[in-house]
Amino acid sequence: MSIISYSIFRYLGTGQSLASLHFSFLIGKSTASVIIRETCVAIWNALHAAVMGQPQKEQWQEIADVFMQTCQFPNCAGAIDGKHIRIKKPVRTGSQFYNYKKYFSFVLFAMCDANYSFRYIDVGSYGSRSDSAVFAHSEFGKLLHDKALDLPENTALPGTTSPAMPFVFVADEAFALGENLMRPYSSRGLSVARRVFNYRLTRARRVVECAFGILANKWRFLHTPIHLKLETAISAVKAACVLHNFVRARDGFNFEDSLTHSLHSHRPSVVRGHRQGAAVREQFTAYFMSPQGPYHGS
Repeated sequence: MSIISYSIFRYLGTGQSLASLHFSFLIGKSTASVIIRETCVAIWNALHAAVMGQPQKEQWQEIADVFMQTCQFPNCAGAIDGKHIRIKKPVRTGSQFYNYKKYFSFVLFAMCDANYSFRYIDVGSYGSRSDSAVFAHSEFGKLLHDKALDLPENTALPGTTSPAMPFVFVADEAFALGENLMRPYSSRGLSVARRVFNYRLTRARRVVECAFGILANKWRFLHTPIHLKLETAISAVKAACVLHNFVRARDGFNFEDSLTHSLHSHRPSVVRGHRQGAAVREQFTAYFMSPQGPYHGS
């Protein structure tokens, strides 16, 4: 491995400062910054299509099958969430990147499958934005809204013949309820059936939290504020995400629990759901309480 390659992975893996790289490899700090940016862009361009390409209909079905097997949530095509990536204040940006945690950040929005691999990411939105706003303005959010994701046709849940249910993504309270987007019920005055739904949804949504944990614990530059130019920091995060998928596909990842990490979630915002989404959620709730939909797992 060349000194340049080693310095890049040393930075991504440890979060060493540019000054530390300067003394370790006898390269200028500005040179190190340029090397990081260009190499991370090259990593993204080389790996993105291979390890993070948009799934087709058959692949969506395979993702849903794994969610059903591991999380007992049928017709689930993915789990979505957003995390703050801490950065130094970008020049001439005012308070756009200043978040509710009182530090500067941009957002890493991600959708992952039940194998903890990222299937879609959006990196660089203002830290002051809510998860729902980031989602709505992302390419993935627009494709989902326009029904252009090539999801499988609506199908009945396991053990039933009707009604035909859509494939959905699971999220937390920060996202708006929709026909293809499930969020938990409000925690006040929950019936037993709604508590069961919230538990099953949380079990499925937990995989994206684990994916963020694996990412941050593997590429430890995410544990500390990123002292790079904004464009370079965004490129570094994108490179880490595709490397995460590459390592997952090649080696897998053995862990007991990777929920502990330094990436902060967005503050939940009040967003209104759609009536059609509420009807789909009620159908899932009824299914989980039916003889065909009990929880079977550890």
